[in-house]
Amino acid sequence: MTGVMTSRVQAQPAWFTELFAHRRWIRRTGPFPHIYARDIFVADFYQRLVDDYARVRAERSDRFRPVTGQGDPTALGLSELRDGPLALFATREWHDLIAGVTGVTATGDIDGSVRHHAPGSPAGTPDNGLASALFAEPVPGPGEVRLPDAGAGTRETVRAVAVLFHLGNPDWRTGDGGEIGLRADRGHSTRPTLTIPPLDNSMVVFECTPRSWHNFAGGNTADRGSVVMWLHRPRHEAQRRRGAELVDRHR
Repeated sequence: MTGVMTSRVQAQPAWFTELFAHRRWIRRTGPFPHIYARDIFVADFYQRLVDDYARVRAERSDRFRPVTGQGDPTALGLSELRDGPLALFATREWHDLIAGVTGVTATGDIDGSVRHHAPGSPAGTPDNGLASALFAEPVPGPGEVRLPDAGAGTRETVRAVAVLFHLGNPDWRTGDGGEIGLRADRGHSTRPTLTIPPLDNSMVVFECTPRSWHNFAGGNTADRGSVVMWLHRPRHEAQRRRGAELVDRHR
């Protein structure tokens, strides 16, 4: 089942809203609740994101690190991308937009990276996104965000919302591979219930729950680029919603 988004989002500044193409974001219920949207940003800003992605891949190729188990991409953390268009994904405005459309009360803590899957990447292991993360004190105030700081984190959070945004994948066609597979259960041997193509300037967003199984489908015939990120909630809130035993399992 699908439906047009009707969630209310807090008013944002003009500089931010002008970046969006204001297309419909679609809420789907299966195989688990998620939001899918095409043509997120206006053409000019989307091209700036693509150019920035190409720049960091060329200038900081030595900073991209392997991510095992998720189709084996290489990734560069958002904390290293504060000087160009890609820094948008680490702003409070973006954080609050995603929290608003999902109805999640998030902490202001953001973790994520830009990713590159080389051609012929393997399928990733199905994952529901639930995982703990450490951030430095204090909790971000209104208008602030906090990104992970290696060695400085003492405040434990749990991933609340996952965001997967596609860029740098021109001319994708059915059969080119590299989709996101959404699943009703964890079974790696079964076909995904739904596949989402890596179309440029498109995005899938979902709350991380025990049922939000997803993975990189692999088999991509060309390079695949994306931004993958998470919003977080306090650990005690995750325990209240999901159960302490389940949350502890993902520590």
